[in-house]
Amino acid sequence: MVRQGTYPSIGHRATHLTVARRQNYIHLMTEENERSFGDELERLGKRLDDLVVTCNQLKEENRSLRQRQDALTAERANLLQKNEQVRARVEAMIGRLKGMEHGA
Repeated sequence: MVRQGTYPSIGHRATHLTVARRQNYIHLMTEENERSFGDELERLGKRLDDLVVTCNQLKEENRSLRQRQDALTAERANLLQKNEQVRARVEAMIGRLKGMEHGA
């Protein structure tokens, strides 16, 4: 038979451990650690700002490249069409020349 009060309850142990951990953590947060943490946080903030700027630059570059690609695609289609027209005209001229040759 267990006597009451002899063994601490589990809830009491958990509370005791939580309090002990908090005290150790607070104790470890010295002024130097806080400064180091602040410096690291500031460094990460600057890095994040740099990444946002880079991301915006890449978005703009991507937009510009897509516009350029669309323009070049349209230009290529136009040149292919003109090339086909010239080819048809040259073939027609060759046909007329052959006809003139046989008719003469």
